[in-house]
Amino acid sequence: MSSLPAPSLKSRWFHDYVQGEVFEFGDYQVTAHEIIAFASRYDPQPFHVDAAAAAQSHFGSLVASGWMTGGVLMRMLCDHFIPEVSAMGSPGVDQLRWLRPVRPGDQLHARVTVLETRQSRSKPDRGTVLLRQEAINQHGEVVMSLQGMAMFRCRPT
Repeated sequence: MSSLPAPSLKSRWFHDYVQGEVFEFGDYQVTAHEIIAFASRYDPQPFHVDAAAAAQSHFGSLVASGWMTGGVLMRMLCDHFIPEVSAMGSPGVDQLRWLRPVRPGDQLHARVTVLETRQSRSKPDRGTVLLRQEAINQHGEVVMSLQGMAMFRCRPT
């Protein structure tokens, strides 16, 4: 009996996800300009928008808004992980944590772990996958984590 190669991340269907799988991908460098631009619009706290004020804060330097870090993680998920053939969105996230500050020059990548899969009983053409999603900096430190449910279509028969 031969085993088939695993489908690429961007071409997976619900049944292709296996509990315990871990995926790492992405490469995103955070800039001071981006931190200030995002925070100026959405999270204008002094340590996000003003380098001098940030230097006097408990952070000691400019840091990214956690919401920006979430946006960066989402971008990496869209670019490398979420399959256009089967993705159906998400009913939400739990256990969102910002664990370490993200600073200008930090290089982020993503790690996604499949925690659980469950096919829908009422709509058997789809299932949900519980995922631990993490943003990790260049030092291997998890800067943000969350658990999210993702819905995927089953492969057409």
